[in-house]
Amino acid sequence: MVMSRRTALGASFVAGAGALLAGSATALAAPLPEGAAVDATSALDLLKKGNLRWQRGEQRHPHEGAARRSELVAGQQPFAIILGCADSRVPPELVFDRGLGDLFTVRSAGQVLDESVLGSIVYGVEHLHVPLIVVLGHASCGAVAAAVDAHETGQVPGGHVGYLVEQILPVIEATPGGDDPVDAGVSANARHIAGLLRADPELAGHVADGSLRVVAARYDLDDSRVSFLD
Repeated sequence: MVMSRRTALGASFVAGAGALLAGSATALAAPLPEGAAVDATSALDLLKKGNLRWQRGEQRHPHEGAARRSELVAGQQPFAIILGCADSRVPPELVFDRGLGDLFTVRSAGQVLDESVLGSIVYGVEHLHVPLIVVLGHASCGAVAAAVDAHETGQVPGGHVGYLVEQILPVIEATPGGDDPVDAGVSANARHIAGLLRADPELAGHVADGSLRVVAARYDLDDSRVSFLD
């Protein structure tokens, strides 16, 4: 059968579009190559692509099947540590569209550091050789809002919540609030904690020799986007 010029052009266009879509799908592919070593740059790229899938509603829910569960019985090799807030709206495995064994997740309200949090992070770096730490703040953080309120009223809550507020309060005091001091505080707090981790005596050597990268980020609830701040 002889194909007309118009038909040929149409077929060419469809084939080209299909290749483009296939390429786009490959670019956002979720699985990690089996046994592949992942450095901080590659790990960050995986997180960015996973969050883009999440934003688009194109989640692939990788590494959740029975084969992956069986594989992980022998051990784990996560490619990133996520220090996130305890807020129920910001689960890292969903926000970054990753599965079992991919992320070493540590969560505390406002990403506040204490010995338990630091010990967990150091374990991930020194024993699991994770190359990337992401400090993930988020919009409308209740812990940051409580610190802003304490700054404005001069009254710090008592008890355990007071401990959280006291850890965040110096950041709020040093941050120009503008029209939205909570939003400004969210970004400033993530950056501050990332800086503390880079300078921590048990992590600084890994940062200095290039085996570890620490970055700050924030998640915005309205558009599901993670913005990396440094």
